[in-house]
Amino acid sequence: MQRAQNPLKMYEYIKGTLAYADPAQAVVESSGIGYHIQISLQTYSAIHTLGEVQLWLHLLVREDAHLLYGFASRDEREIFRLLIGVSGVGPNTARMILSAMSNAEIRNALITADVVRIRGIKGIGTKTAERMIIELKDKMLKVGLESSPGGDAVPPVSETGAEACAALQQLGFQRAPAEKVVSRLVKENPACSLEDLIRQALKLL
Repeated sequence: MQRAQNPLKMYEYIKGTLAYADPAQAVVESSGIGYHIQISLQTYSAIHTLGEVQLWLHLLVREDAHLLYGFASRDEREIFRLLIGVSGVGPNTARMILSAMSNAEIRNALITADVVRIRGIKGIGTKTAERMIIELKDKMLKVGLESSPGGDAVPPVSETGAEACAALQQLGFQRAPAEKVVSRLVKENPACSLEDLIRQALKLL
């Protein structure tokens, strides 16, 4: 009898036209079908100016939905999978970690046991940070940190304040406090890019 395929391993990557993207989600059209994909801020930074994209996928199966998470590099996907393997770290928390820190920053924080840096992320307490370090320190040494397409420099995005607030709400924050923090950050630095604005807001919310 043939063994059924693990649904979590069904999809490796998707390649197609980027129909829509914001800092929390993207729609990629492939073979006439538009796929709704959850993404992190760093993936958005890598792909939002591109016409054709390739995202490495992770399928999350729930009772009420099948969710696709997409990543600009295999290393980011690997880190995501390692993070959600830790008790107390769900996919939304993992995505927030990947939005607040780069792959290299996450890797270095775990390898050097930087509890203060890790627990500074929304939703991560001291016990969870310590658990992440214990479980992932050695595994992170095997993550190669390849370069993502698109480079590191991303030009400022128009209407950054509104887009940042929308992205923060999609990450689970209430509208009022998100708008308050974003408004303050925009006032302090009107030229701040969307990615930096969201990263700074994540540290303050």
